[in-house]
Amino acid sequence: MMARRKIRSKELAEQIGITEANLSILKTGKAKAIRFTTLTAICEVLNCQPGDILVYESEVPEEELSSHQDL
Repeated sequence: MMARRKIRSKELAEQIGITEANLSILKTGKAKAIRFTTLTAICEVLNCQPGDILVYESEVPEEELSSHQDL
């Protein structure tokens, strides 16, 4: 999304009020959580929806998921 909007990490970090290091953690998927205020700021700057930049990845192996299908 950043490439589409032609915005660099440094510029985005400045506009949303976080460090470049923290933005890097978000970009690489190493973050365990994100504040809604940060997500909102990113979406405002990039003019996008959360689903445009977030992907759900299960931490549970597929074998275990198949045994919980009734959930």
